[in-house]
Amino acid sequence: MDGAQSVNPYLSGNFAPVGDELNLDLEVAGELPRDLRGVFYRNGPNPQFAPRGDYHWFTGDGMVHGFFVEDGKVRYRNRWVRTPKWALEHAAGHALFAGFDPRASDPSVAGEDGGVANTNIVWHAGRLLALEEGHPPTALDPDSLETLGYVEAFKGKVTAHPKVDPKSGELVWFAYNVGAPFSATVSYGVTDAEGRLVRRDDFQAPFSSMVHDFLVTERHALFPILPLTGSLPRAMAGQAPYAWEPDKGGHVGVLPRSAPVADMRWFEVEPCYVFHPMNAWEDGGRICADVMEYAAPPLFPGVDGAPAARTGAKLARWTLDLAGASAVIQRTPLDDTPGEFPRFDERFAGLPYRHGWFAANGRDASEIRFDSLVHVDHATGKRVIHRFPAGDAPGEPVFVPRAPGAEEGDGWLVAVVYRAGEDRSDFVVFNALAIEAGPIAVAKLPRRVPFGFHGNWRPL
Repeated sequence: MDGAQSVNPYLSGNFAPVGDELNLDLEVAGELPRDLRGVFYRNGPNPQFAPRGDYHWFTGDGMVHGFFVEDGKVRYRNRWVRTPKWALEHAAGHALFAGFDPRASDPSVAGEDGGVANTNIVWHAGRLLALEEGHPPTALDPDSLETLGYVEAFKGKVTAHPKVDPKSGELVWFAYNVGAPFSATVSYGVTDAEGRLVRRDDFQAPFSSMVHDFLVTERHALFPILPLTGSLPRAMAGQAPYAWEPDKGGHVGVLPRSAPVADMRWFEVEPCYVFHPMNAWEDGGRICADVMEYAAPPLFPGVDGAPAARTGAKLARWTLDLAGASAVIQRTPLDDTPGEFPRFDERFAGLPYRHGWFAANGRDASEIRFDSLVHVDHATGKRVIHRFPAGDAPGEPVFVPRAPGAEEGDGWLVAVVYRAGEDRSDFVVFNALAIEAGPIAVAKLPRRVPFGFHGNWRPL
């Protein structure tokens, strides 16, 4: 990276990319449970070349890191997702696309596919899918991580946060900015347990918004349209393509999952931002949703050019009264620990649940990195924290059940942790209901895994 680019915080420290693809057997400290068998996949941005223009963390090339766990051993493999963008730039030997700023892209790639497949990785219907906001899912070989190409069965783009229905096995998903950059058109879609497209329908949101995630209950889908707004005119004028515009208010569309999109009902919420919910479920005539709520979003400026907020998200419960006359969402704080990347036992997705976990920052909420993992017991209100040594930073924690029929929360929590003092990373395993005791096993990497976004577990 040249000097001008190196000052970008998302190109330095453990945000900086790694340039190699490895296959390694890892040294394990502690004892991995013998019945922990599967693969933890983690996706994140890892630009292949020095970026063009003003680089944003969300726009780097996807790299998938796989931790293959079996018989008390761990092997590691990482591979770039070889999207059409990656292939064009690899052939050219330098960056051609410029992320959120279309003016800074090389003219030779005008109209070309700039997808990066860098945000999430999901196992569904026998396929491993790398996902991001604006393109179809990219299939990968689950062992070699070789890129197999777009899955055209979705008939277009799919966002990074689909939900798997634990009863039907359906993949419920959405997409935004459909049809044109920064449009207000949103798609709602369902793919069955065998990977066949069941429906894909479009509706108009109140305005163009970065709709990073959504919520699904047993019978409803919820679409948060929050005032982190998108604007093509802003982008073409050299201003922020996405910016905080609280005067537009917060809106949540609620749709019965089997109903036409014309049946959407809109609720109102005070201006705030949510990248990720924990879970949502139905309680009689109400819907309850636990979300990581920001007063204003980090990473993006105000529409007036004000710097991005530097406060963390906090766990809150939204209650929507479907049976009542009011369209105002009730908000109840649940925890005051700043954090992100909320997860739970996803066998209870869309259903009432008890246990949740998230990555937290107990030392400095203004930093976009974490120092702790938190377990919240919603039945008792008890919160338990495991804090890592100073400088160490965990990523998103993912729950793995001990067995398909185990009690909720009976299993393990897995994550990748950056060890700042050694400039490398570890794969760690906790007893999910006793994280305060620290990891029960640690698989040590000889180098670091850059900070990334989401991961998931595939049992073997």
